[in-house]
Amino acid sequence: MVRKTVLPNGLRIVSEPLRYLKSVSLGIWVDIGSRDETAVECGTCHFIEHMLFKGTRRRSALDIALELDAIGGLSNAFTAKENTCFYARVLDKHFVRLADILADIVLNSTIAPEEVERERQVILQEICMVEDTPDEYIHDLFTALSWKDHPMGMPIQGTEQSVDGIDRAALTDFIRRRYVPERTVVAAAGNIEHEEVVAVFKPLFEDFPPGGDAPARSIPELTPGVIVHEKDLEQVHICLGASAPSQRDPQRFASAVFNTILGGNMSSRLFQEIREKRGLAYAVYSFLSSYADAALLGVYMATDAQQVNPALEIIHREIGKIRRGEVSENDLTNAKENLVGGLYLGAEGAEGRMMRLAKNEFLFGRYVPYDELAESIERVRLDEVVEVSRSVFENGRLALATLGPLKQGELAVDILHF
Repeated sequence: MVRKTVLPNGLRIVSEPLRYLKSVSLGIWVDIGSRDETAVECGTCHFIEHMLFKGTRRRSALDIALELDAIGGLSNAFTAKENTCFYARVLDKHFVRLADILADIVLNSTIAPEEVERERQVILQEICMVEDTPDEYIHDLFTALSWKDHPMGMPIQGTEQSVDGIDRAALTDFIRRRYVPERTVVAAAGNIEHEEVVAVFKPLFEDFPPGGDAPARSIPELTPGVIVHEKDLEQVHICLGASAPSQRDPQRFASAVFNTILGGNMSSRLFQEIREKRGLAYAVYSFLSSYADAALLGVYMATDAQQVNPALEIIHREIGKIRRGEVSENDLTNAKENLVGGLYLGAEGAEGRMMRLAKNEFLFGRYVPYDELAESIERVRLDEVVEVSRSVFENGRLALATLGPLKQGELAVDILHF
C-alpha cells in the first residue's frame, strides 16, 4: 500500500512496499526544472545536478563514487523541464547508507569553485555531443521552435553562451531560492516499510529550512512555423507536430491512443506506410512530450533528402485519414491493449514505481493506481480519438523542423495545412 508523510517543514515522503524484492529504489526529487529558469539562467538546474556529485562537507567526489560502488548502487540523476531527480537502487540492507549519501549530496554540496570550472568544460562537451547526435538534437530544435521565447523551449543542458555565464554565486543562489523542502519529495519503492523511510529521512531533513513561494509558471503557446537547419549529414532529420493535451487534461488518454495508432508502435500507420511498405526510412515514429500544463504531439523521421517530401506527403495523408474518422474499432482496441500492456509491464520494476510515486505527487498530490489509469484508457471512445486528432493537427497550427542536407526552398510545406 502506498503511504505518504509530510514533515513539519513541508517535505513529502512517499513509499510503496514491494516485499517480493530484495532491493529498494530511492529518489530525492525537487520540483524545479529548466522551465523555472530565465534565459540568463538557462542550464542552471542541469549544472546543479552535475555539481551535487562533486563533493560535500563530509565527502569528496571520489568518496561519493566509492561509497555508491561499494554498496552496489546503480545511481544516477537527471534534470527535466519540470523537476530534478537524484536516485539509486541498492539491496535493501544498504538502504540507510544510501539515504545518507543522497541526502548529503542534496543538502551539503560545497559547490567548490575549482569543481565549477572543471564541470563547466564537461557540460560544454555534453552540449557538443547533443549537437553531434542529430536524432536527439532535432528534438531540441523542434521544441525551441514550438515554444519559442518561452522557458519550456530552452534546452535543458543550456547553451554554450548561457553555461559560460553561470558561476558559483549563480548556482548557490539558485539552490538557496529553489531547493526548498516544500518542493522536495523523497520516493522509495521496494523491500522496505514506510515507517523505516520516515525514520531514516526525518532526522536527515529536519533542519532543511522552509523556502518561499513556488516560481510562477506560465503556459507556453505554440509558435507555428518552419525552421530548416542545414547541416552536412547523410540524412535529413525531421520533427513536426503541434500542441496536445497536457498530463492533467482529461483528453490525455485519447491523445495517447491517437499517438499509438499514428506512430507509437510497429503496427502503427506511419511505421507500416513509411518503413514497411515503402522503405523510405529506418526510423519513423510519433511521440508525446507531456507536462503538467502543456504538451507536444509530434512525428520524427530520418530519411534521404530526396525522400523528404514524399514521406511528408504520407504523414500528411495518414493524419488526414484519422482526422476524417478513417479508424476502426479494431484499431482502437489494439491501441488500448498496447498502452495497458505497457503500463502493467512497466509496473514490474521498482525504479519505475518509485518514479511514478514522485511524479503523481507533483502532478496530482496523490497516488494514482495502475488500475485507475487502465480504466481511463479503456474508456476512450473512437470519436474522442478522432476529435483529439483534429484539435492537435489544426490548419496552420503546426511546427516543422529539419536538420540535414536540405534547403528552405526544397521543403514542401503543404504538410502544415489540412
